[in-house]
Amino acid sequence: MTDDAVGPAETDDVLGPGWVARTLPLRPDALSRRGAPDPVATLVHRRPDDAAAPAGAPATPPSADLAPPRPRTAVLYLHGFVDYFFHPHVADGLARAGYDLWALDLRDYGRSIRPGRPANEITDLATYDEEIDTAVRLLRASHERLVVMAHSTGGLTAALWADARRGRGLVDALVLNSPWLELRGNAFERTVLTRAIDVVGRVAPRLVVSRTARHYGEALHAATGGEWDYDVAWKPHTFEARAGFARTVRRGHARVARGLAVDCPVLVLASDAAGPDDRWHEALLTTDSVLDPAQIAARAPLLGPDVTFVQVPGGAHDLALSPAPARERYLEEVLRFLDARLGAG
Repeated sequence: MTDDAVGPAETDDVLGPGWVARTLPLRPDALSRRGAPDPVATLVHRRPDDAAAPAGAPATPPSADLAPPRPRTAVLYLHGFVDYFFHPHVADGLARAGYDLWALDLRDYGRSIRPGRPANEITDLATYDEEIDTAVRLLRASHERLVVMAHSTGGLTAALWADARRGRGLVDALVLNSPWLELRGNAFERTVLTRAIDVVGRVAPRLVVSRTARHYGEALHAATGGEWDYDVAWKPHTFEARAGFARTVRRGHARVARGLAVDCPVLVLASDAAGPDDRWHEALLTTDSVLDPAQIAARAPLLGPDVTFVQVPGGAHDLALSPAPARERYLEEVLRFLDARLGAG
């Protein structure tokens, strides 16, 4: 893939040696018309020569004669709410099987946060179609096949995007890791409160309506006893959710409930158990303590005609961040599905 094919030049990424990022300029939006910077997205990738090297081996200079052939299948990763890509171990596992992972930090998330623009905030999930379309166009120009892999809110966004783009042959498979397909809560929250949020989110989109619980993030992060070291400025343990965001998510849930028609094979994965989402408990990382896997299982068949649902025993909300062996089981299930549906990467 040449620089001309993908736009702005690569810069070194925060993930360290071998990882690079490209800023994707996006169209001005309502915020930028009021004086904020224009939105951007960020496409993250590891250089092919570094991806091919054995773990711990020094990187070698690129060479036309020595560079490995580019895998035929690209995997485009979409993160969740208050999240960004910091999963090189997922890229490692995919690369060993011949798949080429690229990650997209959506506008106002992670690497794409800009001063003067509220972080992690959106009032219409379809707004993200611009950066997804851009990334898909770039990757399809250099790969024979494309898989979209998405987590949580990113899974909802990806499903709605794939449904809206059906019939165009843009995506060959969709892999959803604990996708947010329904509101966790009681019947009152899913009905009466949802109707209220629909009104409030339209007239007062910046009104704070909830705050994410801190316990799951604290269980993940190395500074508070977890396995993972990530930037808490980009993925804070707790964050305010606003009415405009809640409204667009609930509208997305309603679209799923009416039934989508995603026209590629879909793999939906979830933990095998739900844990409490409002307090600390010992199973924070061996259950889904953010969403309800039973709801995910119930909604998964509504995504399209070819949906496979897999439970991952002992999985966390982000299955890729589960303790071993659940995270290995997650990746094994993903690769088993992709190899069966697409052939070798």
